[in-house]
Amino acid sequence: MTRTITSLSFAAVALLTSAPCATAAEPLKLDFSNETVGTDASSFVNVVGVWRIEAEGDNKVLAVDGRQWKEGQTASGIADKARTLYGERYAEFLDRVQAFAYFPYTVAKDVADFHNGEIALRFKGISGRIDQGAGILFNLHPNGDYLALRANPLENNLVLWKFEKGKRSSVKWIRNTPTPTRTWHDLKLHVAGNKIEGYLNGHRYLEHVLPAPVAGRIGLWSKADSYVYFDDYTVTPAVQ
Repeated sequence: MTRTITSLSFAAVALLTSAPCATAAEPLKLDFSNETVGTDASSFVNVVGVWRIEAEGDNKVLAVDGRQWKEGQTASGIADKARTLYGERYAEFLDRVQAFAYFPYTVAKDVADFHNGEIALRFKGISGRIDQGAGILFNLHPNGDYLALRANPLENNLVLWKFEKGKRSSVKWIRNTPTPTRTWHDLKLHVAGNKIEGYLNGHRYLEHVLPAPVAGRIGLWSKADSYVYFDDYTVTPAVQ
């Protein structure tokens, strides 16, 4: 059974560091149904770009609004938000974010260290002429380096990106993954140590072995003028 929460307890966070195995813990769902339209999501920390709660009919979603995006635009109050994520180690993260604020992203507030398991979400591209990027951010470290599994309705591809020392590069690129715009889609990342699998709408398209095991914070990622809805952000840690 899925449990709806707005933040993860320390016990739940501890589960996220368990060793990989076939058994999965109870899913932890960051839901937006109790949020206030027009505000930040209480369960995420906005780092780059414009992220806010919006309404889609009777449902509430987390939207990235790239129509207001400018390269180099960190979120308001970024220093305090960096402290929220990394405490006394915030300075290194803050410096890197301010120097390389190229891609909008927001971070799950209380998931401090995800190692093994699954991260799943639903996304819907609304608009964007340059991009409609919808991504799962993971492996985020205090130095600002991270990985992102990204789908894009404009390009119909699935890409594993690496952002390292202020530079983005593709790790693996899968073409012909239909994700029409203004339609809800499922995106899922499976992690077992250094082994990565990427799924779109239930189909496994991407497999890759990283040079080191995954660790660090997680969240949502986007790009440029993307205006995208996100919902049902669910973390399923692997347990022994």
